[in-house]
Amino acid sequence: MAAKKSTKSKSPEKKIFTDSSFPVKRIYQKSAKKRPVEDAGKYPFTRGIHPGMFRERFWTMRQYSGFGDAKLTNERFKFMLEKGQTGLSMAFDLPTQIGYDSDSPQAEGEVGKVGVSITSIKDMMTAFDGIPLGKVSSSMTINSTASTLLAYYIAVGEAQGFKSHELRGTTQNDILKEYIARNTYIYPPQPSMRLIGDMIGYCAEKVPSWYPVSISGYHMREAGCTATQEVAFTLANAIAYIQTCLDAGLKIDDFAPRLSFFFCCTIEFFEEVAKFRVARKVYAKILKEMFHAKNPRSLQLKFHTQTSGESLTAQQPDNNIIRVAIQTMAAVAGGTQSLHTNSRDEALALPTQESAKIALRTQQIVAHESGITKTADPLAGSYYLEELCDQIEDGVWKYLKKIQKMGGSVKAIEKGFFQSEIRANAYRLKKEIDDGERIIVGMNKYAEEEEQPELLRIGGDVEIQQKKALKKLRDSRDKNKWEKALSAMQSAAETEENLMPYIITAAKAFATTGEISNTFREVFGEYRPKEVF
Repeated sequence: MAAKKSTKSKSPEKKIFTDSSFPVKRIYQKSAKKRPVEDAGKYPFTRGIHPGMFRERFWTMRQYSGFGDAKLTNERFKFMLEKGQTGLSMAFDLPTQIGYDSDSPQAEGEVGKVGVSITSIKDMMTAFDGIPLGKVSSSMTINSTASTLLAYYIAVGEAQGFKSHELRGTTQNDILKEYIARNTYIYPPQPSMRLIGDMIGYCAEKVPSWYPVSISGYHMREAGCTATQEVAFTLANAIAYIQTCLDAGLKIDDFAPRLSFFFCCTIEFFEEVAKFRVARKVYAKILKEMFHAKNPRSLQLKFHTQTSGESLTAQQPDNNIIRVAIQTMAAVAGGTQSLHTNSRDEALALPTQESAKIALRTQQIVAHESGITKTADPLAGSYYLEELCDQIEDGVWKYLKKIQKMGGSVKAIEKGFFQSEIRANAYRLKKEIDDGERIIVGMNKYAEEEEQPELLRIGGDVEIQQKKALKKLRDSRDKNKWEKALSAMQSAAETEENLMPYIITAAKAFATTGEISNTFREVFGEYRPKEVF
């Protein structure tokens, strides 16, 4: 009788890993670990911050918009609102981000290129012309000059007839991640942290429906973080901001409910869903156990998500529509409160109007047609997902303890710790792509000849127009009122007074973005990073 053939493969099982290098088993069996029964809307909020999640209300759909001058951006805002966008998200050009006016030598060639040029309150008025600020939620991706742009927004709201407590929205205002990964800083860490603390304190009292900071893992993830590092580094920065506010005399439950977060969503679907669940859980424990917050809203990690721009390819850009759709589903399954979906052409240029509409339609199809919004936390209980959650959570706590031993985020930044960790992982990912171990469809596999699509290009005429508008502004404003406002702001910067009222007064006196920033440069100086290799 012939021997029965074994069906078991004699070849060694292939080793497979997630993007964050977690080994992936062939199959996941029931875990031996006993898991607590958790509910959405209840501590520690692993399963979501609201009981019904998207059964009750969809996330805010924000498409990141802003290019050229304020008039062009206003037109894009209105187009996207007409197509069903439920919140605005404003992108700024590099001169605005780092505190230079359009006529500054440092701004040459960059005006209006990667976002809208906002040099004064007049530009902000134009950008929101016909858009009632008391009726819409706006997000501004701005950091070093966040206090100035918020001052413009408050002043424009008042000019439209809305009081500051009626304004809703978010300023990114996360300077720590700028030192780590993005580099649009101006001042050294300590005065920068002071400005953020002043904004948080001012908003808690005067603009209570505004999120004055959106603590961001997005840019660190795009620079090369793993999912674990993204959560750990973001929460370490959150601890630093919270401590800054407490040291300034604020009470935790007076400002913590208005802290928000911003995460990236890559295409590693299950790992991303796990990441969002862990972020909520760990943050809730930090606020409860470290900072003794009592208000349940203080314990809730509320976050905006943006799909991964770094994952998009210049080759075969239509493939990016599929990538973004997968990332959108992961963000929604992970329980995001707000979402921006990148457009197919963003690896090549700012999105065209048609590409932006497709990106918005992606969110709307997921919301209305996919079925994943019908129940809270739909993937809970998956053996694979839950084990990923355990692995990410263990890694997050290890990183947080290590960073606290260094003296916190600012000390870790000064030592180059975050930067070196991110660079090491970024190198690993790049090498895997170059070696063909990580397949990017249309780039290092299934490549083909193709024609470049029609792109949005910003010409030099925007810079010329902005320079003319600035000259006209400076010639027409009340110079005594302007000088007095900047002088008072500079004097306040040399004390410990809250600077927001002075910045708002300067904005109303038609001080420009560059003039306000240069006044602070004289007091605070400029930051020079430590080189890390």
